[in-house]
Formats: sequence, C-alpha cells, structure tokens
Amino acid sequence: MDTEKILTDFYSSEKEDKRLLSKHGKVELIVTTKYIENYLRTGDRILEVGCGTGRYALHYAHMGYSVDAVELVQVNLDVLRQNTLPTDNIRAIRGNALDLSYYSGGTFDITLVLGPMYHLFTIEDKLRCLCEALRVTKKGGIIFVAYTQFDPSMIQTAFMGNMYDFLVENNLLDGSTYLPISNPAGVFELYRKEQVDALISGLDVERLHYIGTDMFSQYYGSEIDAMNDGLYEKYIEYTLLICENQNLVGVSNHSLDILRKL
Repeated sequence: MDTEKILTDFYSSEKEDKRLLSKHGKVELIVTTKYIENYLRTGDRILEVGCGTGRYALHYAHMGYSVDAVELVQVNLDVLRQNTLPTDNIRAIRGNALDLSYYSGGTFDITLVLGPMYHLFTIEDKLRCLCEALRVTKKGGIIFVAYTQFDPSMIQTAFMGNMYDFLVENNLLDGSTYLPISNPAGVFELYRKEQVDALISGLDVERLHYIGTDMFSQYYGSEIDAMNDGLYEKYIEYTLLICENQNLVGVSNHSLDILRKL
C-alpha cells in the first residue's frame, strides 16, 4: 500500500492549513504552543518533523527563532513555502521522519514531532521515528510528540457518526474487542496511553508531561465556535487546568508527550 499517496490524497482534500483556525480547532494550537513555550529559550534551534503546512514551524520562525522543517507531502510543503516571510529564518525540506540523516546528532534544542506518529503503522517505524528525533536533539533538549487517541475517535466516528458497520466491514475496527486495527487505509494510527508508554519505555528520556491538547473541544465544536471572546478565554483557561489530569486525558482527540533527552 502506497502510504505516501494516501497521505498526499488526504491532505490535498482536507486543507490541513485551515484545520487549526476555528475556535474549537485553535484549542489544540493554543495548548501545544503554551507547553512548547514553557521550555523554549532565546537562541534555541527548533526542528519540526512532519511539519504539515507549517502552522508551528512558521509560528516560531515569525517569532525570530531558527527553524528547520521536514515534510513528506509536497502539497503541504508548498503551502508552508507560500506562507514564509522574507525575514523568516526557516529551512524547509522534503523528507521522511524515519530518516533524518540530513542532520547531525545533537543539533536541536527543541524537536517537534507533531504529525508523523499519526501515520506510522508498525512498531519498527514508530520506534525509528522516535529514535531519529531523539538522535538529532541535544542532550537535555526537549522532544514534543503528538498522538491521535483511539477512544475519542471511536465515540465520534463509530457511534456519533454512525460508522460502526463501515469500520468493521473495512477492517478498521475489531467488532469483538472494539479496538482499532492498524491499517494505512484508515489514514490515522490511533493510540491509548499504555501504547505510548510502551513505545518510550526503552528510550533514554524523561517524561515531563503527558497532556490532552484539545480535550473536550472536538465534541462541542459548534458550541465553542459560538462562544464570545470572554467565555472562550475562560474555556481555554479551563482546558489548560485539566489537560494534565490523567483521569481525563483519554477524552482528548490529540495527546502530547513531552520528553527530555537524558
């Protein structure tokens, strides 16, 4: 199965550059940047692996940071380059999260892996991605790894979206265990926290935070979009207060694992 073609087709049709622009969509962006900026220091060099259309890479380039961006899907890379300002110190290349040999070891202070784990379907590829991100990060540097979580997708797609039969019939969901079947045809790989714990268990890292970046936002998108600015600000404050509550993180469509390289 041609995973690159599947991703190109998906991102060409889904307009990834618009995904984080609605009020409910921006929750993920706001929470993620808040945590990144807790660790970002003046002069830090940033790498974003699987940068998509550059929403994060460009954000930090516009702030004056030196940013490298790697993206597999050409249509995403084209959008990033169109939105790059002449003053941005950003180097964007077409590449694969599984092979960062373009970069020497210990190059970056901050490494962002905010998309690749969504689309890797074997343990070998997942570990290779994490190990490459770890290799190019400086000792003591911070790696941010995003995941798409299973249970919110199950609730929203199979039940709220009435697609249970479709998922089972197309070998995307085990009808007896209610667990996802890893399959590139489904575009996204879905996780529970225990799977993420197992992936990082053999890596030379310290976990600093494991958070939900959008929490309840995908369940109540239209209601959040209708909030006035004052109420929306309170909603963001609330989300930031609960996003590390490990009893609640599982409701979030997206999670973020924040690791320090030892």
